[in-house]
Amino acid sequence: MNHTQPLDVLIIGAGPTGTALAIDLARRGLAIRIVNKSDHAFDGSRAKGIQPRTLEVLEDLGALDSILAGGTTYPLLGIHLGPLAAPWRMMRNRQPSADVPYPNTWLIPQYSTDRALHARLEQLGHHVEFATGLVELTQDSDLATAKVTGPDGIEEITARYVVGADGGSSTVRKQLGIGFTGSTDEQDRMIIVDAVTTGLSRDRWHMWPRTGGKFTGACPLPHSELFQWMIRLDADEEPVLDEAQLNERIRSATGNRRITLSNIQWTSVFRPNIRLAESYGQGRVFLAGDAAHVHTPAGAQGLNTGIQDAYNLGWKLAQVLAGMDPALLDTYEAERMPIAAEVLGLSTKKYDGIAKLDPSSLKRGKDEQQLALTYFGGPLAPADSDRTKTLRVGDRAPDAALTGSDGKHVRLFDVFRGPHFTALAHGRRASDALDQLEWPAVGAQLKRIAVGSPAEHADHVLTDSAGTLGAVHGLAADTLLLVRPDGYIGHIASEDILTSTRTAIEAMTPTTMSGTGASPVTGVAE
Repeated sequence: MNHTQPLDVLIIGAGPTGTALAIDLARRGLAIRIVNKSDHAFDGSRAKGIQPRTLEVLEDLGALDSILAGGTTYPLLGIHLGPLAAPWRMMRNRQPSADVPYPNTWLIPQYSTDRALHARLEQLGHHVEFATGLVELTQDSDLATAKVTGPDGIEEITARYVVGADGGSSTVRKQLGIGFTGSTDEQDRMIIVDAVTTGLSRDRWHMWPRTGGKFTGACPLPHSELFQWMIRLDADEEPVLDEAQLNERIRSATGNRRITLSNIQWTSVFRPNIRLAESYGQGRVFLAGDAAHVHTPAGAQGLNTGIQDAYNLGWKLAQVLAGMDPALLDTYEAERMPIAAEVLGLSTKKYDGIAKLDPSSLKRGKDEQQLALTYFGGPLAPADSDRTKTLRVGDRAPDAALTGSDGKHVRLFDVFRGPHFTALAHGRRASDALDQLEWPAVGAQLKRIAVGSPAEHADHVLTDSAGTLGAVHGLAADTLLLVRPDGYIGHIASEDILTSTRTAIEAMTPTTMSGTGASPVTGVAE
């Protein structure tokens, strides 16, 4: 396959991170390709926990229904101590609320997540090019060129930007010569096995702890007869992957001779890597997901952090391709690298705690759910910005239950869904400013929402009948919120509303402006 015109973006790697980015760019109408060196989709369970914030991202990307259908909430832990099995709640299941529609971590094997994302990408008219691996990567001031080898031989692909989402051993990162700082403990190894299992109940995530931090665990994988087995090895123990030897090893560790593994689907010998790339890109090439940061498995953070990388980078690439100052892309590393460093610390602390048999290490709460993740204080969220009673610039914009002009229930997330910015005006002064906002005719467009006061150019006029917007978003005085395409608050204005919002818009959009009343889709005045 050859293109006479350069692509907008070439994505290397089609795991959850790369595919989420491809979906985001495809729905923006960009010219993309996504390649993957293996000849088929990943077939193991590896990363199996999707956090509440990631579920919100997947809803925006149009993949949530398949994800929910392929998984379930987490079962109780069953901690086996001799002949007894003590139930332990790793995380408290919560009911959905107006501001958090998906409050629980979702258990779904990675092979199901990958397939759901690939299917969504195909709905948008694109597909993963498997058996296509990167050989060489070069760039100049205008373009990047990737030499890849695929089913039809060697091909050179030119693109305005390249994103390496090709895992912890990233070829893209190595081609760029970017360091990967951290450690790998070669003595700390874990066998991971997906296999049909009998002789064990499926209503528990079973755990058999041993002294010295060694353990054997078995997690039932939803909608299958499979369990994911985790066997942490002694320092001098040789890993065994043969079915008969695995059965004997597990029976010995659990003391349960009735357990039988069969039809092994996937095996891996895992070594915990704790590493962070020294930079998230170079020139026209960027890193995302495991190519930029790798974690211990504790806390289900790696896949989720990678999808958040993609969600942050996608709209910024699109804005720059539409004519925005490329300096916007510098904010990708500035916003995402501190998040990855924090997550590395969290997952490492949890993993080390398991080794010490610390019960608190088995607990999961708001830190893991990524709902409190914020870019406050970063380059697009200055610390001296206006605030509401509950929110700062850079915080996640919560959901809310509002009422439309027809009296029907309207979710704020339904208004946010799509590749646009959203301006949310609460009160008369904010609605007046909403009508006077100018917006570029190119790049991500603006959806205008007025709450409580009408605005001539609003796409929707809503009311906060249940008071959830006022309570959750902390809105009392007249306030205008500008929400970024990735669902984070780009600006809060309660004083000098129009002038300060215009300044914030200039930092995130191309400079060509259309008049007020522009269409949220085309930018054409109505």
